[in-house]
Order: sequence, then C-alpha cells, then structure tokens
Amino acid sequence: MGETFPVQRTCPFAPPPEYERMREQAPLVRASLPGGDVWLVTRHAAAKQVLSGTGISTNPATPGHPNWAFRPEPPTPEERAAAQEFAVGHFIDLDPPEHGRFRRLLIPEFTVRRVKELRPGIQRTVDELIDDMLAKGDEAELVEAFGLALPSLVICQLLGVPVDDREFFQARTREMLSSADGPAASLTAIMALRDYLDTLITKAAQQPKDDLLGRLIESGQLTHAELVGVTFLLLVAGHETTANMIPLSALTLLRHPAQLAALRENPDKWPMAVDELLRYHSIVDWVAFDRVAVEDQEIGGQLVRKGEGIFVLGASANRDERAFERPDEFDVERGARHHVAFGYGVHQCLGQNLARAEMEIALRTLFERIPGLRVTVPDEELPIKSDGPIFGLKAMPVAW
Repeated sequence: MGETFPVQRTCPFAPPPEYERMREQAPLVRASLPGGDVWLVTRHAAAKQVLSGTGISTNPATPGHPNWAFRPEPPTPEERAAAQEFAVGHFIDLDPPEHGRFRRLLIPEFTVRRVKELRPGIQRTVDELIDDMLAKGDEAELVEAFGLALPSLVICQLLGVPVDDREFFQARTREMLSSADGPAASLTAIMALRDYLDTLITKAAQQPKDDLLGRLIESGQLTHAELVGVTFLLLVAGHETTANMIPLSALTLLRHPAQLAALRENPDKWPMAVDELLRYHSIVDWVAFDRVAVEDQEIGGQLVRKGEGIFVLGASANRDERAFERPDEFDVERGARHHVAFGYGVHQCLGQNLARAEMEIALRTLFERIPGLRVTVPDEELPIKSDGPIFGLKAMPVAW
C-alpha cells in the first residue's frame, strides 16, 4: 500500500512531518490515489531532474498524467475535451516547443531590468497601504490589509486591470483556490473571472494601451481565447502566491527577532532573506509540480515507466539535508538561491523576479515604518489555510 497523499500541513513553519520520513525512505516513494498510484519525489536532486527532464511531460492531456488521479473514475471524453478547451493559453501546462511560443512573448515583461523599472510603483503602493493601516488606528488584519492587497494591486497595474475591480479579483481567487465550499463554488468563481477577462480583453483590443495586456494584443501572436487563458494564469499566479508569502514571512521574521534586527541594520541582505523565506515555506509545494513520464527512465535510482504519474514535493525537496545544511532552521544568511520554490528548468516561474521584488519591498518597508509590529494571538490560534493547493494564513491580527 502506498503513502497517503496529499498531506495537510499543521504548522505555519514546517511542511507535513510525513515528508521527512518519506525523504529518508527514498528519493521517490509510491503513493496510492483513488485514480491510481503515483510517484512522490522527495529529494532535491531528484526534484531538479524531474522538473528539467526531457522525458517528462507537464501536459495534463498526456496519457498517465496525474491530473485526474484524485478521482476514482477516469474522466469521460467530454470532460477531457472541456478541460482542454478551458486550458487554452495556460502555457505552464504545455510542453516544448508550444510552451516556448508563449514564454518568449512574456519573458521581456518579467526581466530583472523590467522589474527594476516597476520597483518605484511597487514602493508607492506599499507605502499607501501602510499609510492606510496607520490611519485606521493601532491594529490591523495583515492578510487582508497588506498581504492580499499588495500583489493584487501590482498585478492589476501590470495587466491594465481597473483598480476598482481589485476586491472582485481577491474574492474570486479565494473562492477558486479553496475547497471549503466544494468544487461547484470553485468552478463558479473560475467562470466569473474568465467572463470578466473575456470582456476586458475585448475592450482592450479596440484600443490597446501601453501595458502588458496591450502589448500581448498588439503582438498579434495570440488568439482571443489564448489571451484570456494567459491573462487568467498571470492574474492568479501573480496574486495568490505572493499574497500568502508576505504575512507568513512577516510572522517568521517576528519569531526570529535577532535575524530581523540584522536585516534592519543591513538592508542589503533582504534579497538573501527573501530566498530563504521562499525555501523555508515552499507554499506551493506539489500543485504546480505534477508530471508524467513519456519514456522509461531512471530517476533517483528508481525506474519510472512511461505513463507513470509524478508529483514533485517542493516543500520536501527544499528541506533536504543533502542540499541544505540544517534545513529545518531559518537562516537569512543561508544563500538559498538553489531552492525549487519557483520550480526549475523550462517551466521555472516566469514572475519570480517580480515576486522577489514585491516581497523584499513589502517586508523591508513594513518593518521600517512599523518597528513595533506584533502579532496579537498565539501562533497556534492563527487560522491556517490548509483547504487549498496554496498554503498560507487565513488571518493574522497585528498591532503596534
């Protein structure tokens, strides 16, 4: 009998304890799901091999892909067709060379140079959010007022989405990524988002502006359906992940006051601290790392057959003592750029430079401007977001 999967986290500062046992057992372990067995990749080296492997597919339409493995019955042809239609433009689920067609269009929008140009705007947004928190008194709920607000404002600005629609996006993405109200509620939120983007792109195409969406339209290389899919993907990926990382990171730094003090004294170390926070939390874990072997191959000493599904456990790989010394310790001076929180290989997160900039500016400014920031409830009373594919806190009450 295989391992139980997925396993929920119970602590804001650690992946599921089962990961350590599985990692010690082998680089790949077998897990039994309702739709069949899959491989779980537990170690850092094997994770990089899978994520960069040429004999590996990320496309859910590939036979054996574990996308449907959580269901006891196989999908009907109609369900497969509907899923493929919905996924148009979701380039993270495409293999080369089709994947490269989308990525080449988007790379210029997320380079180090482009993100450097965006930093003053990010800084203004951070300052405005903190101004608003301070103006309302001496306490706030950091997830809603800061964590969710910043990345949604930034991605709306980047895409040319009206700021007035920010609350709509926050609510729909929360509903979409939560399993608390069941799959029907998630699907309703997804369709509401896509309908909005369909209308937005139709209007933008009539008079393209000098923003990311306008430049994609004017390139003439994407169909309307592909534009909707790409924009949907960027909106969700650029919002929910960073929104969860910011409050978790603030909590972690508050629980390591000596390291926070060192960052205040030497702000040049913030980029290194951000990568350690990304490694330490690995909030996406397995959801973006589902793959299938398209040929027989050896991974981590284990023979994986063509058509066998694979999940890379990013949170386990980033706690692998073979790759990181004292991996369960938080150390802002570790130098953890080789983590796989953003993935690895051709599918490595396109927006990683933007995410790093948002986290760095948000955390540095938050602790500079509110030096007396503190959490007002014990850690064990903080509500954990364990009902969806992206880990985080549902709320984080703070005062100063």
